Amino acid sequence: MHTLRETFEWNGRRVAWDRFGSGPALVFLHGTPWSSALWRPLADALSSRFTVHLWDMPGYGQSSKDAAHAVDLGVQGELFAALLQEWRLDRPHVVAHDFGGAVALRARTLHGARYRSLCLVDVVALSPWGSPFFTLVQQHADVFAQLPPAVHRGAIEAYIRGASHRGLRDDDLSMLVEPWTGSLGQPAFYRQIAEADERYTDEVEHLYPTIDEPTHIVWGADDTWIPVDRARRLQSLIPGSSLSIIEGAGHLIQLDAPTALSVEVSRWLDAQG
Repeated sequence: MHTLRETFEWNGRRVAWDRFGSGPALVFLHGTPWSSALWRPLADALSSRFTVHLWDMPGYGQSSKDAAHAVDLGVQGELFAALLQEWRLDRPHVVAHDFGGAVALRARTLHGARYRSLCLVDVVALSPWGSPFFTLVQQHADVFAQLPPAVHRGAIEAYIRGASHRGLRDDDLSMLVEPWTGSLGQPAFYRQIAEADERYTDEVEHLYPTIDEPTHIVWGADDTWIPVDRARRLQSLIPGSSLSIIEGAGHLIQLDAPTALSVEVSRWLDAQG
């Protein structure tokens, strides 16, 4: 696993981040229950043409997992706007996946962030969202947090496998699961699900038509976590947005169709100049 070399302190939270490459600024946002590691291969590939920024949201990956700190979408959107100011980025290119899409959209519509372009990949943006397991955990997070470690690991592995259409290699599964194990990771996994709430997307959905940055939506045709009908609904709400659907890919499109996704994102970014 690559270590994120920098930190940003914000309202008691420690945000791990990294910056590398050269060229126009490009920021990646991860989703849940992932981390910036999911974007790392594409970020490395694009770093020859862009100054890439990776970061782990508080409660995820290499960032702090303090039980006293809220990690909901409201907090993450406000934090992302502050992080862009810390980085002194006025209008970076932004590529966001899953929960990260809602973070980027909230920062844009509520906290004054502006982007040079916006690429939304299988994002949380429109209700309803969340799998049956996700909903069950929300209702009983305190119970799940007390599962024996081996049972917890089995549950999270099964949950994460369900996000892939192709099926996950053992090393990819380990990369996704490891941050959620141990005395800090296990309770953090259930805590971030417990704090997820559709009201955070409901309260900004009516603002999507105000987004005037070039916007491209990318979706896995076989995404069972957030079905492709959400992509078409989202495109109808963001003026001038474009949509590409990638066949043979589920919600974990970075692992199901890495080449197709890389080509799609690269084509989009190159078209923005």
